[in-house]
Formats: sequence, C-alpha cells, structure tokens
Amino acid sequence: MMDKPICPETGDMMERDVRPMTIEYHGMKATFDMPGWYCPTCGEGLHDGKEMKLADRALNLLKAKEKGYLTPEKIKKLRRKLKLSQVDAGELIGGGPRAFQKYESGEILPSRGVLSALVLLANDPSRLQELREALPEDVKV
Repeated sequence: MMDKPICPETGDMMERDVRPMTIEYHGMKATFDMPGWYCPTCGEGLHDGKEMKLADRALNLLKAKEKGYLTPEKIKKLRRKLKLSQVDAGELIGGGPRAFQKYESGEILPSRGVLSALVLLANDPSRLQELREALPEDVKV
C-alpha cells in the first residue's frame, strides 16, 4: 500500500476516498465513482493508472454513444449470439486474441470495421463459416 501522499497544493496529508467524478465529451456528461487520494483541505485528487482506467472507460462509453458505436454490453451480447469466445471473436473478426476482452470492458473502442463485421455476422451467423474458410491456416479458429 502506498504511503499517504502530500497534497501538492496545500502540503497536507491526503486521505483515501471515493468521490464522484464527472467527465464531458462533445456536450455529453458521465459521472462515476473515482477512488483515489484526496486532500481534505482543497479536494485535490491523485490517481494511479488503475484508477485512471475508470475515467478512460467512462470516456470511451461517451465516445461510443456520440459516434453511434455499439456499447460494450451490446458487443458482448452480439459475440455471445455468435457463440464465439472472446479469443475466437478477436481472431475471426479482428483485433487479436485479447481485443474482445478490451472491447467488452470498455478499455478500448473497436474499429468501425470490427463493428461492421460484428453486426453483419450477428444478422447472418451462417457467414461465420465463410469467414473461417477464408482465413489463412495460422489464423483459423
């Protein structure tokens, strides 16, 4: 566990807490609980990389909504409809073996091509076999 940091603004000892954080993207807002070290005097916060991933995911969700992309939940639902594991979906549709784990957690946004392929395959799952046959031997799943 990290020693209590000192606030860069006041010099006071900071305390662990969870506070609401609001982010904005193109006029849309999202508020989520953000753990971190906070100054009891000025409210300044310090966050590590793991904590900042929460903000990244919230921002990615706003971007997906603004661009009309599928949400992480919808991506997961479509992948399951296709009866594909995350690894197989990444190999067949694109992004690599860990891509769908990241898409479904909101860690990264899928490309427009991956989203298009996912929607087309979900509407016609019989085309999965066609895709499997078209891939090189070292990528077949």
